[in-house]
Amino acid sequence: MYRFLLSRQWVILTLIGLVLIPTMIELGFWQLHRHEHRVAQNAEISKALAAKPVPAEQLTSPGHSVADSERYRRVSAKGTYDSKHEVVVRRRTNSDEEIGFHVLTPFVLDDGKVLLVNRGWIPANGPQTVFPKIPAAPKGEITVTGRLMADETSAQSGIKDLQGLPDRQIMLISSGQQAHSLGKEVLGGYVELTSPESPGNSPQLIGEPEHGDIGPHMAYAVQWWLFCSGVPIGWVVLVRREVKDRRAAAAEAVPATESTPAAV
Repeated sequence: MYRFLLSRQWVILTLIGLVLIPTMIELGFWQLHRHEHRVAQNAEISKALAAKPVPAEQLTSPGHSVADSERYRRVSAKGTYDSKHEVVVRRRTNSDEEIGFHVLTPFVLDDGKVLLVNRGWIPANGPQTVFPKIPAAPKGEITVTGRLMADETSAQSGIKDLQGLPDRQIMLISSGQQAHSLGKEVLGGYVELTSPESPGNSPQLIGEPEHGDIGPHMAYAVQWWLFCSGVPIGWVVLVRREVKDRRAAAAEAVPATESTPAAV
């Protein structure tokens, strides 16, 4: 009765099922690992944001590449803004998804080194080819506090670093590029300003990174494992249905044979 399982159709169907089972198991573990990574990442961000600010030069220096463990660490620095060499970062959005600029202002420390400070977001208030109107940075010596960030790259951000932009406009924040432009020692990475706040909330301070959402990866993992368990169950259901259909066909053939008159 089960010899039909050796037919070409059923061999192919069985092989497909045998391939799908480990594939779905592996996809489930892949989503589980993504979930675990997201949870660990959220914990690291929460820890960094909750830590007390430390002097920026304790974590970064000229040419330093900010590590993942250093991102979002709260740092502080004392110095003065160099508004003459301020630049804007194009095509940046605020919390309402409005397109504008980020304002990147060099902050000269007491020892002469420069810390790049992202003072926040401003709307695009004119042609993209013209340097926008920017609220003035505070004058005189002040202390700033913010979140330490790594230099931006096209691979990490998905933003192409276009050439030939209007004067004092950039696509990506790079301490190396700014060091070359300024002719000074620039600390690696940059800082997203959190205090002091600008009068009238302009530029708008950049909000904290999302670190409470764990994403759908655990649900996806469970889905893949449910799909996996459904493969053998579905295979058994199909086999039983095939056996039932074959038995019914055989039962219908028997009476027809018995009712045929015997030859004299």
